[in-house]
Amino acid sequence: MTLFHFFNCAALTFGPHAVYYTATPLSEYDTVGTCVKAALVYLGTTLIKELLKAFIGFLDVAGLYFALTQLTHRNISQNHKFQAIGLGWAFADSLLHRLAPLWVGAKGLEFTWDYLLQGLEANANLVLTVSLAALGSLMWLRKNKPKTLVPIIYASAGILASMPSITSYLRRGLGWDFESVVGFKLFSSLLMAFISWQLFSACQKPSQ
Repeated sequence: MTLFHFFNCAALTFGPHAVYYTATPLSEYDTVGTCVKAALVYLGTTLIKELLKAFIGFLDVAGLYFALTQLTHRNISQNHKFQAIGLGWAFADSLLHRLAPLWVGAKGLEFTWDYLLQGLEANANLVLTVSLAALGSLMWLRKNKPKTLVPIIYASAGILASMPSITSYLRRGLGWDFESVVGFKLFSSLLMAFISWQLFSACQKPSQ
């Protein structure tokens, strides 16, 4: 029964393509090669799109770089600068992506966990963003950092920048539900915050 259901769904999914080919003049002009070439071009295009999605988080790195190095700040310490930038960045993200859903949905009479989970996700994003800003300040503003920590700093920043792609894969690729993804982000945010804090503290110590 399961195999029969599979063949039914496969016929419904792929059958119209074969019907279209045989029912139109395409079959008379032997255009199979063209169809195959178009399919290969599509696969290549999709691969490029997926690679671009994988690097979408690194656009945040470019934006944070600009905010940390190019924006003018009052006479505040490096510690306060990255925290202020991370806070403002995370607040703008929540404002842009969560205010409208909260306004429309959370006012409903029926209780749902979805909006509480969105709030927890926003808190995880705040911690992740401040952690990334802290590592960014070490990469671009801190000159006399220990050389042994440089690879760890860059690797940690790469993980943080890849977090949107990682969570997207968990939801779409592995089929995780929203609760599991939020739990993963909360755990990851605490772990990466601890690592970032350790790295930042180590770089503040005077070199021997």
